[in-house]
Amino acid sequence: MVSFTDRVKGVVYGTAYGDAMGAVVEKLTYGEIKDKYGRIETTDTKWWKADFAESDRLSRMRGHGIVTDDTLMTLALMNVYVNERRHLDAYDMACEFVKEIAFRPRYIPEFGREAMILDRLFYPEKHIFNRHVLANCEPREGGYGNMVNCGAAMYIAPVGVVNAGNPRGAYDEAILFASGHQISYGLEAAGVMACCVAKAFEPDATVEDIADTALHYAKDGTKRAIHALCEAAVALRLDRGDRDKIVSRFHEAIAPYSPMGDDVSRSIGKVGIPSIHYTPSRLYSIEELPLALAYILLHDGDLAEAVKDGVSSGRDTDSIGVMIGAVLGAKHGLNAIPADDIGRLETVNRQNLEDHAARFSEAAAEIIKRDFEAHDIRAIQFRSMN
Repeated sequence: MVSFTDRVKGVVYGTAYGDAMGAVVEKLTYGEIKDKYGRIETTDTKWWKADFAESDRLSRMRGHGIVTDDTLMTLALMNVYVNERRHLDAYDMACEFVKEIAFRPRYIPEFGREAMILDRLFYPEKHIFNRHVLANCEPREGGYGNMVNCGAAMYIAPVGVVNAGNPRGAYDEAILFASGHQISYGLEAAGVMACCVAKAFEPDATVEDIADTALHYAKDGTKRAIHALCEAAVALRLDRGDRDKIVSRFHEAIAPYSPMGDDVSRSIGKVGIPSIHYTPSRLYSIEELPLALAYILLHDGDLAEAVKDGVSSGRDTDSIGVMIGAVLGAKHGLNAIPADDIGRLETVNRQNLEDHAARFSEAAAEIIKRDFEAHDIRAIQFRSMN
């Protein structure tokens, strides 16, 4: 039996592991990754841009275990739960979470120095600061006007933890909280990702149970995309060694719901040209979560193999890795992650993941215990009325 604390550690280290594995090849196509690396096998891998960074053409560094904002924002959300010790909503995004990312400096591994997480964030995540601090918006409307992407889903796993075994609670809380950051299918993905993590905490949950839970709660294009990818994954299990075939089939399956393909960068040539990319829609889905669930099913819950294939499939590789690592870390616990990679993640990133996980585990257990006590009280009250 895997303990609750060990499952929480699995989520934290699984997030960092998937992040570091995918960070070295983010935005490369599957073909480019195959040509340069074959398959990503370890966190001890050189970033494809490293030579540019060393020549001072870039101001940050990745590779050899360095994590990105996916992990840093996950840790920031964990800190909010540790401090508040209760369930959260959009008002906590506007007040507490924004303090973590914009006002409390910490070591940023990609910079090699202390800074605000905000300094590292991509524009859709900086939107949190713009909307809540500068625009002083209604917190539940914080996501309005944002680029629709996986930015909320990538760090939402802690919501699944504090609702362990309660997918509906995780979905609802993730939607309430992340509405301060995202909209449309970007918000929907956050809700579904959180409920998958919550389901994975159930001792007897299979990967099929996790996928079924995702399909039960997902809406519109997100639901259809997950169904298409999971169906493809099950059909391809006997061919899991044929990565060319798998990536081709997975990308074909996601295309109707995320039509960008390998064209994931916003270059000057796209400025002013109308596009459906990253815009609100009930028909579309982010790519990362359906692909993560597909690789989880393809490899029948083997965390390391699912992450290796998932991040080697191209595009937004670090977030695909994060989602695989968080879900399967919740299912299997810390032992599912290679020991050498765990040591490297701690040493290189200087985040003290062990301490973060311990403090968050204690806070999450306290929140869950109060939920059970409140449920018992409500049950007694209901019986007294009847």
